[in-house]
Amino acid sequence: MSEEMNSPKKSNGAFIAIVIMLLIMLGIMGYMWSSKNTALNETELDNTKLTQDMKVMNEMLKEYVGDMSNDLREDFVTMLRTYDELKKNGTPEQNAAIDSQKKAIELLMADLDASQKSGRINASIVARQKTEIAGLRDIMRGYVYEIDSLHTLNYGLRNDLDETTQTLGYTAASRDSAAQLADDRFVKIKEGQKLNAYSIKSVGLKQKLNNEMGEESRARKVVQIRSEFTIGKNPITDGGNKIVYMSVIDPSGKTLQTSSSNVTTLETGQVAFSDKKSINYQNQSIDVAVYYSLKGKELSKGNYKVKLYCQGQLIGTDSFTLK
Repeated sequence: MSEEMNSPKKSNGAFIAIVIMLLIMLGIMGYMWSSKNTALNETELDNTKLTQDMKVMNEMLKEYVGDMSNDLREDFVTMLRTYDELKKNGTPEQNAAIDSQKKAIELLMADLDASQKSGRINASIVARQKTEIAGLRDIMRGYVYEIDSLHTLNYGLRNDLDETTQTLGYTAASRDSAAQLADDRFVKIKEGQKLNAYSIKSVGLKQKLNNEMGEESRARKVVQIRSEFTIGKNPITDGGNKIVYMSVIDPSGKTLQTSSSNVTTLETGQVAFSDKKSINYQNQSIDVAVYYSLKGKELSKGNYKVKLYCQGQLIGTDSFTLK
């Protein structure tokens, strides 16, 4: 009788223990769920605040983003134009690689145009595209070093010219014809001797607190203008010391000058220049930077054009915008 009474008591005790354990587990799970829910809510609040902050920043930068995106588009157009020039002297393999780079640039331009058209252009998009274009510019610089501009064509023309000169003593008719042919080929060789500037980047500079110079797009803070570029390889032209002239033309069409005597002579006449740089050109690609100091002058807002000259010829153009 006693054993029968003890058996139900043991069963009830075990059941109560199980129930208590389940309640404890439910309590723990409830606490964990509450903690995760609180963390999720805090994360959502942080994301909302970050989104609001980004919106405020984009509103603050709105007036600048437009000009920045226009400058980006100018960079893209300049790079495409440079690649078209490089393709004229590239091998089939090089031209195929250049076409691939051009497609990448065109996709970036399409993305930029779509962002502007939809009205969702902002500082983060511009910053991302600036990073992309910096990488593409480095790739372009490699192609400039690789492609031997006009090498084969010019040597062929020079040999043809020597052969033509030998025929000048035959007959009067042959002499006149050969002389005309020689003149034409002299012109072609002169064109082949022309230098070309690639990967041109022109910007305004300001002086920082540590006296170093940094890029600046606000006209009132610019104290100097810099144009960086690469002069391509050309084995036909004469090597040695050469002078590169830079003309910076303001929005009104006037060339910025430190002195009215800053004038150089081109094949087409005289032209005013802003500043110049002497280089030692040995028929290989060379990186060049020309600086123009304002010396207290204030610049106006708008689009500025840059023209580069060497050996009496225009070798490259660029533009930039100041706000």
